[in-house]
Amino acid sequence: MAKGKILTLFGVCILLIVSGLTVVASARIKPPLQTPGPDTCSPTIIAHRGASGYIPEHTLGSYALAITMGADYIEPDLVMTKDGQLIARHDNELGLTTDVAHRQEFADRHRTQIVDGNEITGWFTEDFTLAEIKTLKAIERIPDIRPGNARIDGAFKIPTFQEIINLAKSLQGSERRRIGLYPEIKHSTHFKNLSLPMERKVVEIFHKNGYNGADSPVYIQSFEVNNLKELKKMTSLRLLQLYESDKSLQPADQARLGTGLTYGQMSTPEGLAEVAKYAYAVGPDKSYIIPRNDDNSLGEPTTFVNDAHAAGLKVHPYTFRAENEFLPKEFQSDDPARSARGDLIGELRAYIAAGIDGMFADQPNIPVSIRENCI
Repeated sequence: MAKGKILTLFGVCILLIVSGLTVVASARIKPPLQTPGPDTCSPTIIAHRGASGYIPEHTLGSYALAITMGADYIEPDLVMTKDGQLIARHDNELGLTTDVAHRQEFADRHRTQIVDGNEITGWFTEDFTLAEIKTLKAIERIPDIRPGNARIDGAFKIPTFQEIINLAKSLQGSERRRIGLYPEIKHSTHFKNLSLPMERKVVEIFHKNGYNGADSPVYIQSFEVNNLKELKKMTSLRLLQLYESDKSLQPADQARLGTGLTYGQMSTPEGLAEVAKYAYAVGPDKSYIIPRNDDNSLGEPTTFVNDAHAAGLKVHPYTFRAENEFLPKEFQSDDPARSARGDLIGELRAYIAAGIDGMFADQPNIPVSIRENCI
């Protein structure tokens, strides 16, 4: 990592830790709207869980660094606490991304349950109040691949959705642009079955903070279908349908309802036309656009982008990561270390040439650095 990037990373960490997140308090003063907005440049850069390639994911440090790196949108995954508060975690299971396993006072919360049809053992957000969640500290989810991030373990608490909005608003003035918000509603059906529905609460928080229309710098995303259709009736904010990498899988709500609908069916021209009735955009695994060959090299582009565009949908694939572990064969470096990085720019250029409109990236500064299409 370049010296400048190291200084930026630790500068953000020190600012947020030492200042006690005073930026959040200042966010109550509504900043003037800035231009350009997050949809000014193409492709749109969505900071996946923040700048999660540099700082543990879903922390205010990760989101703040992503913003200073030039990301158009920051992407929090939202789950619910026992007392109905929205917080940012990739999953409702806390063991991989917090220090809960080392907290003896919560040892009795360890259990096994079924989430979206999968048996999972761990500690779950729905068993904790927000006050209890706030005593936990964030840790790196993949420390073997991102050991540098693991050195920051324990530096950040778990943020609420409102705190993330406050952070984005507070940095708009210094960044001289509008910062977009791109939340994903996680495990919608699971939480509804616990009487902890998220959709209405997400919309209410957005509306309360002044995000009301289709021109607001917002996307709401989900891997499920019916909750997006419900959201379409609640708000005019833009919606995005996510697609699992395995096309034979069903969205969790559709599996529960027994409809038989699969992601593969949703990716056909007919399926995309149905999605366009409620969504503004689609977020497929990037293999829908350029699949991998048997040797892990990139294959030939599919018709997915053209089919989605024909249905009137924007295409924002996930997830672009710089480590060899995630790159196609031809863009990997020779370094055998799991943390080694390869030629992410090479992969990005292939997907940009395939016509995508945006992308989810763990190291958002890299796609920002090669983007040329700005108004």
